[in-house]
Amino acid sequence: MALTLNDKYIKDFVAKEDLAAIQSEISAAHKTLVEHSGEGSDFLGWIDLPKNYDKEEYGRIKLAAEKIKKSCDVFIVIGIGGSYLGSRAVIEFLRSPMYNNLKKDTPDIYFSGCNISAGSLNELLEICEGKDVCINVISKSGTTTEPAVAFRVFRALLEKKYGKDGAKERIFVTTDKARGTLKKFSDEAGYETFVVPDNVGGRFSVLTAVGLLPIAVSGVDIDALMKGAADASDEYKADSSVMTSACMKYVAYRNLMYRQGKANEVLVSYENYAAMLNEWWKQLYGESEGKDGKGLFPASVIFSTDLHSLGQFIQDGKRNLFETVVSVKAIDSKLPIPFDEANVDGLNFLAGVELDEVNKTAMKGTILAHIDGGTPNILIELEDRSAYSLGYLLYFFEFACGVSGYVLGVNPFNQPGVEAYKKNMFALLGKPGYEEQKAELERRLK
Repeated sequence: MALTLNDKYIKDFVAKEDLAAIQSEISAAHKTLVEHSGEGSDFLGWIDLPKNYDKEEYGRIKLAAEKIKKSCDVFIVIGIGGSYLGSRAVIEFLRSPMYNNLKKDTPDIYFSGCNISAGSLNELLEICEGKDVCINVISKSGTTTEPAVAFRVFRALLEKKYGKDGAKERIFVTTDKARGTLKKFSDEAGYETFVVPDNVGGRFSVLTAVGLLPIAVSGVDIDALMKGAADASDEYKADSSVMTSACMKYVAYRNLMYRQGKANEVLVSYENYAAMLNEWWKQLYGESEGKDGKGLFPASVIFSTDLHSLGQFIQDGKRNLFETVVSVKAIDSKLPIPFDEANVDGLNFLAGVELDEVNKTAMKGTILAHIDGGTPNILIELEDRSAYSLGYLLYFFEFACGVSGYVLGVNPFNQPGVEAYKKNMFALLGKPGYEEQKAELERRLK
């Protein structure tokens, strides 16, 4: 088993009868999800995706990834939200945030279209100077502002550098199967296209072409990633017990914490390579559960770094949160602490000790300190830092999110609040059709 959940650090905060009492709710929510009988059931394609995916497209993803690896120095992934967070999370988890500087036979991968920053775009344009470049634009409609602007900029760069015919061999588009302006434009331009499935929402799309093409370009074994998710799917769909399923146990504890008034969940990692995984998790749970005036607020930290800042609040602040810690059991990077004859720092007692052991000891000490301070902890442990184990973890969080949303009493698969800022932005920028709204917004801003 690639993943285990250790609940010894939260048991003192939950009465046994409460854990038993929530079982019926979880069983019902689990059944609703598996049987596709609840709200948002049109967006449950991700549940069986690790096994029932488009094999022809999957093969084209692998071929395109090899083509990209051979033809460019820089690969730019253009997308926002679920269109980039999943792939970036996987790439950095398995290749580290500094993967651009590693000795490897894959392009340097950068992400754009996830903000509206001129500074970021200009810096990336400078990085592209003198380099061979390919891009992958990911957008179901093609009209989302942030990626659309970035696509304009980098399409112009490629067409200027290679000409339109040359550029079309370097532009890869992941969009709707048949509809939308981007699909129509891509077909007319001759770009190779991949599909954003109609029945998979963006935040659940990491194991579709949305995530798999960039992940494959990075050199990650996508077969192993999918196998991990497939095995997790078999396990979690079959078992709704809070006593035997790590996934359902996670659902139970987080909902019981919520009912105790601990309305903030902090995802904790002790490795920098997990920072973007944290960001992916925050979108998954924030967008899925934060509606109808309900939901746990998802936050994240990287320890031990944040122990010197947010650690103070977690230890002694308002008792309205709990922590979920993700740890990797196996050592994948060895570095013993050297002996220093001067012993200026007084750390010679650690000479020869692996730094990973010190890091895991810091984790144990922190968990004990935080539960002593009244902060419950859930510990999720991966066997190793591999594509298989990460695929398992991704599916664990996705499946738990679906069940947890139904337990909470919301539709986990819509996002009605996401459009509010866009309407205001379009009005203030003078988009045709928004004239009346623009006047009202400008009045409010005075």
